[in-house]
Amino acid sequence: MTAVRERFKELHETGTFIMPNPWDAGSARLLAGLGFAALATTSSGFAATLGKPDQHVTRDELVAHVAALTAAVTVPLNVDAERCFADTAAGIRETIDLLAAAGAAGISIEDYDPATDRIETLTTGAERVAAAAEACARHGIVLTARAENHLYGHDDLDDTVARLQAYHSAGAHVVYAPGLRTPSDITRVVKEVPAPLNVLAVGGAPTVPELAALGVRRVSTGGALAWAAYGALRDAAQELLTSGTTTFRTRALTPTELKTTFPT
Repeated sequence: MTAVRERFKELHETGTFIMPNPWDAGSARLLAGLGFAALATTSSGFAATLGKPDQHVTRDELVAHVAALTAAVTVPLNVDAERCFADTAAGIRETIDLLAAAGAAGISIEDYDPATDRIETLTTGAERVAAAAEACARHGIVLTARAENHLYGHDDLDDTVARLQAYHSAGAHVVYAPGLRTPSDITRVVKEVPAPLNVLAVGGAPTVPELAALGVRRVSTGGALAWAAYGALRDAAQELLTSGTTTFRTRALTPTELKTTFPT
């Protein structure tokens, strides 16, 4: 476990790496087999596997999910822990202890509270990051602090930068503001926040090589791969239902590829 966590830390020291987000053990094994150096959970993608909307997974369900993924692959796993399922510092630390025991190499904490449908104040957000940082330090886990402004209609880059600076000062190793997509905004964060930056790969954002040139350290996909897979499932099922044909099979993994991806 220590070696995996050290490897994850080392990935953040130089260069740019892609950290895609599987939604179950099978997709994790497929992505690891393709050669990605690290993976991350997706809250929305995992929730879909349970037939739930995002932000409705329980802590116990997430811990079990993390244990299943870390048992399935040997690459480091970063965990989307939402707001760590807690309103108190003690609760945040308890969640991180549980995720650490499940094998997490990294954990993210965000500053949006779905119970109130509000972004935490900067002060409260920083206090919560500090509690998470203390727990992560005990386990040698990389902590990512997320500023959720741009996912919830608060496109105030000044506030986002101030939050990321405060979260880094509170102990976060990596910063992340999902929804950033213009080169100028991304460049400003890279220049003004002295921490590795994770950028979400979204439509209209720079390509991975372009993000690397801007100084981005880590690129993740969020729920996009899960939704692409569910979209392919829907389209294949609709074809079968409406026309009775199975052309979707031409895009499926072959038996040989399945054996390679999921060896016995």
